[in-house]
Amino acid sequence: MTDMRPRPAVEKLRAEIARLESQGRRVHAALPFGIDKVDSRLPGGGLARGALHEIAGGGSAVVHGSAAALFAAGVVARLDGWVLWCLTRPDLFAPATYQAGLDPDRVIYVEAGDDTSVLACCEEGLRHGGLAGVVAEVASLPMTVSRRLQLAAEQTGTMGLALRRWRRPADASDFGQPTAAQTRWRVTALPSEQLPVPGVGRARWLVELIRARAGESADFTLEACDDQGRLALPAELAERSAGPQVERIRASA
Repeated sequence: MTDMRPRPAVEKLRAEIARLESQGRRVHAALPFGIDKVDSRLPGGGLARGALHEIAGGGSAVVHGSAAALFAAGVVARLDGWVLWCLTRPDLFAPATYQAGLDPDRVIYVEAGDDTSVLACCEEGLRHGGLAGVVAEVASLPMTVSRRLQLAAEQTGTMGLALRRWRRPADASDFGQPTAAQTRWRVTALPSEQLPVPGVGRARWLVELIRARAGESADFTLEACDDQGRLALPAELAERSAGPQVERIRASA
């Protein structure tokens, strides 16, 4: 089997890039997923707290983005404090996010008329400094706006999540446009865990780390968030080494 471990020279280069990018910025602790195969691909061993991250659904889910929304809910569920969730469509199903670990009593919901208003609310939330995380459901994320959100997150240490949703699948091509987000994720629903008896097991996702600044891109097959917001490796994958069907390492974007 080919050794997929990063070479020392590559690791040194990544560390230098991370050092240069962090100059003049506040350093905030990362939020680990608790899964080594995922955390090892992220600078700092987890999801940067004082930063902006992008998440979108994959396949036919780019419109409703249910798996992506639950992924985002699981992330902010593991943060301590209030969460601001900004949206334009009042279709967020609180019982589902509760099952992903996010207590609705911790969430402040803001319904805005358009993406511009959502992004403005998101920026205010990130600059406030008293929130654990801010989620913004948007179709468009211009580079200039994303830079402001990133800077606001860096200044306060508040995590920002841009949950990308589109009215039509064809509009999802915008997800490939450059932004200032530290990471970019795509979450696609897979067949659920197989049970020994008829029924529906724990949901599974294909979680794609499409871009990680000063890190690597990778694909992971994971079990969906539990009631604590935690992801997990499926048992059959955790018991054996990751192969090409489990994790496909790609060059960083």
